[in-house]
Amino acid sequence: MNLSYAALQADQAALNVTSNNVANQNTVGYTRQTVEWQTQDVVTLGGATTSSGVTVLLSSQRDRVLERRVQQQTQIQSQSAIIDSGFQQVQSIFGLSSTSTSASTTTLGSATDSFFGSLASLASNPANIAIRQNVLTTAGALAAAFNSAADQLAQISSSLDQQVGSIVKQVNSLASSIATLNGKIASLNPNTDAGVFEDRRQAAIAQLSQYVGLDQISTEHNGITLTTSDGSILVGGSAAYAITTSQIGGTSHVLAGAGAKDVTATIGGGQLGGVLTVRDQELPRVSTALDILAFGIGNQINLQNAQGIDSNGNAGGAIFSFANGSNGAAASIAVSATSPQSIASSASGEGSSGNGNAQILADLATASLVGGTTASSFYASLLSQIGSNAASATTDNQTQQAELTQLVVQRDSLSGVSLDQEAANLTQYQRSYQAAAKVFSVADSIMAGAINLGQQTTVA
Repeated sequence: MNLSYAALQADQAALNVTSNNVANQNTVGYTRQTVEWQTQDVVTLGGATTSSGVTVLLSSQRDRVLERRVQQQTQIQSQSAIIDSGFQQVQSIFGLSSTSTSASTTTLGSATDSFFGSLASLASNPANIAIRQNVLTTAGALAAAFNSAADQLAQISSSLDQQVGSIVKQVNSLASSIATLNGKIASLNPNTDAGVFEDRRQAAIAQLSQYVGLDQISTEHNGITLTTSDGSILVGGSAAYAITTSQIGGTSHVLAGAGAKDVTATIGGGQLGGVLTVRDQELPRVSTALDILAFGIGNQINLQNAQGIDSNGNAGGAIFSFANGSNGAAASIAVSATSPQSIASSASGEGSSGNGNAQILADLATASLVGGTTASSFYASLLSQIGSNAASATTDNQTQQAELTQLVVQRDSLSGVSLDQEAANLTQYQRSYQAAAKVFSVADSIMAGAINLGQQTTVA
C-alpha cells in the first residue's frame, strides 16, 4: 500500500508538471519542466530488503551554453540593427536608395551643378544682370542644400543622444530586477534549479542583452554577476550598480563602475553600442566630409572672386561666408554677396565688362577643389561610401538576425513546450496513475481479506 501510495503521489506530481507546461506554452521565457523518477530509500526488515517507493525530481530543460550564445547574439544583432537604421537615415538625407546612388540626382549634387552652370552662363554674357542675379540665386540654393543636409545630420545625432538616456534607464531597471531575482534564488534555491525564478531572471537578462553588451559570470548560491562589455559591473549578487549619463560638450556620455568612469568610448553591444557607434563614429565622418566639401567650394570661389573686378570696377569680395572657417562649414555656409554687381566677372586689366575671371570661376567645376579632386568627384565618392556602408550594414544585420533566429530555434527545441510531447506524457502518467491505483486497490482487498480471516465481510 505504501509503494502504491508513493507511486500515486509521483504520478500526480508528473501530471501537474505536464499541466503546467501546457498552460505556459506561450509564456515568454518559460522553460519546459520534466520529471526524473528516483527510487526512495531502501528499507531492510527481518532480513528482507524492500524499497519504500518512488519519488520525482523536477528540473527545467536548460542549456546554459546555448542560452549564453543567444544572449550574446542578441547583443550583436541589436547593435547591428541600430547601425543599419542609422545608415538608412543618412541615405535618405542625400536622396540615396538601394537602386539610385547618382550624385547628380541628389539635392546637393543638383545644386552644385546649377551653381557652376550659372557661372558658365555668366562667362558667356557677363553684362546680363539676370544672369548675374541667377548666380546669387543658385549660390543661395547651394548654401541651403548644405545647411539642410548638415541640419538633418544634426537632428539624427540629437535623436540618438536622447536615446542614450532612455536606454540607460531601461538598463538600470532590468539590472535591478535581476539583482532582486538573484537574492530570491539564493535564499530559496541556492543549490538547485530555481524554476520560475530562474526563468524570470533569464528573460530579464535576454531583454537586457537587447540594450547593452554583457558578460555573464556564474557565482555561488546559483547567482549571476553581470558586467558591461568593458568590464564595469552591473549586477553582483543581490546588488545592482546603476550606470548614469552626463552632458559633456553637449553630448550624453555614459558613466559606469567605481568612480563613475566615462565608458562612452569603450562600451559596446546592444542598442546602446549601436547608438554610440552611429552618433560618435559614423555621423561625424559624414559631417566632416560635408564640411570639407562646403568649405572647399565656398573658399575657392571667394579666393577667385577676389582676383577679379566687379561691375563697379572694384576688387571682388566674398560670395560665401562661414561662421568658423571649415569647422561646421556645411551648417554655417551662407551667401554674403548682396548685389549682382559684386560678382567679379572681369579679370584684372579687362575692365568691368570682361569675362576672364567669370570663366575661371566656371572652370572651378573641374578643378581640384577638395582633397586633390573636383567637388563633384569628392561628393560622388562620399555618396558611394555612404551607400556602400549602408548596404554592408543591411547585409550584416540580416546575417546577424538569421544567426539569432537559428540559435533561438535550437534553444526552443530543447526548452520550449511541445504539445505533442506533453500529450504523450499525459497519457503515460495517467496510465501509470491508474496502475498505481489498481495496485493500491488489490493491496487493500488483500488486507481486508486478511483482517476478516478470509470471510467476505466489509471492513468498517
